[in-house]
Amino acid sequence: MTQPAYLNTDLPIPDRARDLISRLTLEEKVGLMSHPALGVPRLGIPAYNYWSEALHGVARNGRATVFPQAIGMAATWDKDLIHRIATAISDEGRAKYHAALKRNGYTDQYQGLTFWSPNINIFRDPRWGRGQETWGEDPFLTGEMASAFVRGLQGDHPKYLKAAACAKHYAVHSGPEKDRHHFDAIVNRRDLRETYLPAFKKLVTEAQVESVMGAYNRTLHEPCCASQLLLQDILRGEWGFEGHVVSDCGALSDFHLNHKVTGDAAESAALALKKGCDLGCDHVFNEIPTAIERGLITEADVDRALERTLGTRFKLGMFDPDENVPFASISMDVVACEAHRQLAYRAAAESVVLLKNKNNILPIKPSARKIFVTGPTATSMEVLLGNYYGFNNQMITLLEGITGRLPEGMGMEYHPGTLLKHSREIKDIWAFGMAQSADVTIVCAGLSSFLEGEEGESLLSPQNGDRESISLPAVQVNYIKELAASGAKIVLVLTGGSAITLGEVEDLVEAILFVWYPGMEGGRAVADVLFGDIAPAGKLPITFPKSLDQLPPFENYNMAGRTYRYMTEEPLYPFGFGLSYTTFEYCGLNVVSPAVSPSGFDVEVAVKNTGSVAADEVVQFYISALESHLPAPISRLVGFERIHLQPGESKMVRLAVKPEMLMLYDEDGIQKLEPGKFRLTAGGCSPGARGLALGAPQPVSIEFQI
Repeated sequence: MTQPAYLNTDLPIPDRARDLISRLTLEEKVGLMSHPALGVPRLGIPAYNYWSEALHGVARNGRATVFPQAIGMAATWDKDLIHRIATAISDEGRAKYHAALKRNGYTDQYQGLTFWSPNINIFRDPRWGRGQETWGEDPFLTGEMASAFVRGLQGDHPKYLKAAACAKHYAVHSGPEKDRHHFDAIVNRRDLRETYLPAFKKLVTEAQVESVMGAYNRTLHEPCCASQLLLQDILRGEWGFEGHVVSDCGALSDFHLNHKVTGDAAESAALALKKGCDLGCDHVFNEIPTAIERGLITEADVDRALERTLGTRFKLGMFDPDENVPFASISMDVVACEAHRQLAYRAAAESVVLLKNKNNILPIKPSARKIFVTGPTATSMEVLLGNYYGFNNQMITLLEGITGRLPEGMGMEYHPGTLLKHSREIKDIWAFGMAQSADVTIVCAGLSSFLEGEEGESLLSPQNGDRESISLPAVQVNYIKELAASGAKIVLVLTGGSAITLGEVEDLVEAILFVWYPGMEGGRAVADVLFGDIAPAGKLPITFPKSLDQLPPFENYNMAGRTYRYMTEEPLYPFGFGLSYTTFEYCGLNVVSPAVSPSGFDVEVAVKNTGSVAADEVVQFYISALESHLPAPISRLVGFERIHLQPGESKMVRLAVKPEMLMLYDEDGIQKLEPGKFRLTAGGCSPGARGLALGAPQPVSIEFQI
């Protein structure tokens, strides 16, 4: 018998997909259109569930390496590290996929190779509970870091994908969670192009991301999973996207149930298919036969979508012999292996951001007699995980990490002191006496996934995952005040996935470390930073406002007044900020080749470690338009590099200034390069007086005319 074309590995994938589709009945086609795709036994096609997660490790699928939450990885500003992490994740995903396939003959939910990660929405407002899943508030940083993640997940084989990454949630999607099923995000064309779309564009046009997930909400009156503007005009038209589009889960039902743009599920299925959504994460595409009977769509619309989704499965080698697919031989030995554990440790250590260090109380001195560890997150497993997490049998809490690093002969005591959000029942506790007798009191406080997360995820949040307040919970504030009143010298270790306003607490503590949700090795990494084995070098990927009074209403998607690019108020901690155990000097920012030109030029800056501790520094470049009639951000990140410097060592860091870095958007969302005066700044923080006041290095800048 002649081999069917769809099994001929020498043929182009589009030809193979079309041949397979031609052999399917309509019923079989419909069975392949939703995330739990049914098998077609007569053609040797096993059932496959597209829904898998890999936000910061293979998630919800048993044992895996648990890396820091995405916002923590963003705080490393280390693209090479992120690529290595994503490579490790896809190695583990491959091994687990093939193990499940061999065991069951099919793969169920969370066992597949189509990972619905990364989340590249812009974290425009700290109240959003899912901001922890993102790469921060800046489109450029998001695009750079997430591109490294996508390339690591998908691999660089010329024929096969190691895994399929998914850019989500497209587009203009960042809360409120409670309104996401019916909300219409209204933005002007400039904000759309300047803030909400650049990261998606970069992942599609440069990182070649295989899939894109449409958001729940409407944008400019169209549901995102059936938007002519987003899916047809921009994604496939302007950017030339050739992969598949998947709906968020339940988003197609929202068309008729909540957005009221269709009358029933059949109309919703037809609208989604016609506008370019290829895969449904709910039951709506089961109504495709009804939609065809009504004349709303044709079977050709179904075939077009299937060619894209099956194309992804062909790229993953799902219909090819294992010996042809280079990733099919990856052993289960890689899952949670020692090398990946060390990678998780490095990521957690690089993500730690030192926000305050009065009188250099950190690192903890070898001469200290005793430390006191306290606070609601010291023994918490939840604060290591964030959301969308995997599991590991060797998680290291903050208390365990500190205990493991404690020098022999140095005393330590522990008391939880207070709960995360609820008042403690026992009022008279020994904690204050313990704090008085200790040289340093380490207060482990902040947030957990119980206080922020996705809709329906956070047990203690009345806002379905979002936060009404961005302050440290009152019970924690009161406990810290009591400790300070007892004379404790407090080092505050904060966990969380978003900005926390501190108010009077900022003045009551000697030092502040922000450690995010640091993953399985979080305790060990934080302890090594506390004791000085590693100098902190993480930088904030978000702005910390002083209070909600500085922010526009949560529901307002206009970027005016939001993020470091448009915020005129003085923040608590600025974007890009983070202190070190050493000091750095920036000097000699110069144009090196060729001369300043609209077609691009190179600049170089010298960075020197002027202290006595070897450390990393994240060198950041920002551009400001000084004389433009077009609206422009106050400043915007255009380049960065994480470098390591020994004491006294200098390095030259170069930036290629490209024409698009000088371009601005008009009110119609059209990008233009117009003559004018610009300032380019190099430093260890976003430009502004606040960073300098907090101890950031003095930046250097040049002005030039185009």
